[in-house]
Amino acid sequence: MFSKDKYEVSKEKRFVVKSVDQVADGSQYTIVVDRVTGVHYLQTWVGGGSSITPLLDAQGRVVIEHSPNV
Repeated sequence: MFSKDKYEVSKEKRFVVKSVDQVADGSQYTIVVDRVTGVHYLQTWVGGGSSITPLLDAQGRVVIEHSPNV
């Protein structure tokens, strides 16, 4: 379905951590960027669980970095 060449970013990792925020209650919020598509994701660790979702801007659109090779 997907061409390996189209989604390969040399030998570097596809996902990079852009920022990490620790909260006093032990929660952690991480912004992860897909270097191929430029899509930003919000990853949360709260209590014993975690989740990940696309990061949205103020208008509700997915945040996409136009030069994703961060």
